[in-house]
Amino acid sequence: MDQIETYTIITNQLEVNVSILGGKGITKIYYLTIPQVKEATAALLDHIKTELVSEIRVSSDTADDSKAADDLKAKFRQRAEELIRNNLPKVDSETLRFLVSLIVQETLGLDKIEYLLNDEGLEEIVVLSAKESVWVYHKKYGWMKTNLTISSEGQIQNIANIIARKVGRQVTTLTPLLDAHLLTGDRANVVLYPISTKGHTITIRKFARDPWTITDFIKVGTCSSEIFALIWLAIQYEMNVLISGGTGSGKTSFLNVCTPFIPPTNRIVSIEDTRELQLPKYLYWCPLTTRLANAEGKGEVSMLDLLVNSLRMRPDRIILGEMRKGDQAEVLFEAMHTGHSVYSTVHANSLNETIRRLTNPPINVPPNLLEGVNLNVVMFRDRRRGIRRAYQIGEFISGFEEGREIVKPNLLYRWKPETDTFVKHASSLRLFEDLTRHTGMTLQEISKDVAEKKKILDWMVATNLRDVESVGKLMHDYYLDPEEVLKRVGASPSKARK
Repeated sequence: MDQIETYTIITNQLEVNVSILGGKGITKIYYLTIPQVKEATAALLDHIKTELVSEIRVSSDTADDSKAADDLKAKFRQRAEELIRNNLPKVDSETLRFLVSLIVQETLGLDKIEYLLNDEGLEEIVVLSAKESVWVYHKKYGWMKTNLTISSEGQIQNIANIIARKVGRQVTTLTPLLDAHLLTGDRANVVLYPISTKGHTITIRKFARDPWTITDFIKVGTCSSEIFALIWLAIQYEMNVLISGGTGSGKTSFLNVCTPFIPPTNRIVSIEDTRELQLPKYLYWCPLTTRLANAEGKGEVSMLDLLVNSLRMRPDRIILGEMRKGDQAEVLFEAMHTGHSVYSTVHANSLNETIRRLTNPPINVPPNLLEGVNLNVVMFRDRRRGIRRAYQIGEFISGFEEGREIVKPNLLYRWKPETDTFVKHASSLRLFEDLTRHTGMTLQEISKDVAEKKKILDWMVATNLRDVESVGKLMHDYYLDPEEVLKRVGASPSKARK
């Protein structure tokens, strides 16, 4: 097989080589070259690992605390180094470092999966069973089989138990399903045998170590600066935004990159099944996540529970990870109509489909409540080209037809697939009117404000200001002193701002 690409990843100070192998008519393989130790050395390492575990206590508090976990690793490394030197007094420094890293990796990590977690090129890691190879989804090459296998079903169960302990839960024959997050933020799902008939299965969706930002989305063509400027204006003045799209279309990512548009003095409460949102530190943010019931059926905290509770937390902005059920929608739309600014995602592939999805079971929102949504962004994933785009941007318009109330979409912008560009489709019938009513600004002043925001976004792209905290800092500065930021980017403040 041909070597298509090769690179190095570092795990617990341990360097390993990755090779992408393939060729014409051959399925690509992800090949990991892991340093091996001799049988006698392996036996010694097993003895040292047993001694370390008995000496250094791993408390449950350590499992979900990154600083405590780092301190624990440091203790393990120090003690492991002492034990190896006692048993191998002539060991050289490079071999010592390698053996210590191997011990830490196998004692505190997730076995061979730990190597894959440190490859930034991977999005998904799947353990099917002990009889089959581990599979990965590579950002560049898609699904690939690896040369790695987990030694036994017992070891897969052990990995599952480590993941479960990190979130204070158990995964057993009685509770064979687990949805949890790792310390890195990666999302892990476990299904034990015999529910998974091939064997114990673990699926890990990797959390972006360097998350997407507005700058990235504009650069890669996911959305234009003109559309983002309009969304920024809507979010700044507390309009409600709904993001639609199919599975894997980038709904949550789009929602995430828009959150820096929220003013830093506004209280934000986010509600998710599993933490996926990553907001800049400059925002006033309280993240909440749901919890499943324990083995006795007690202790469940549902999305509805959190949604109802969030209204008692005096939020200015409420972010709901995904709207799925009627009771959630009922509370969410009630929040919109009682003055809270709401952002959420929903599964739908167009503006029309979003309306149908919201007004029919299981969500079943009364048509008149849809007026609470000021802006709807529809995401699309082109699987052939491997791109994601803001497919439609529009608003909902209420009316009557044959004596009954209906809701129709007004498409403001749309994506043209043949040219991969965004074009204006129609003028707003509601959004600018709502903004005028909320802010007292004229349509001319609103247009100038959007132009200012577009200039800031274009400057961010031109200067490659793209990491989460830098983007958050710029937005923070903008809300504290907009004139200064506009001067920085070479724009003159509008009369409305003065």
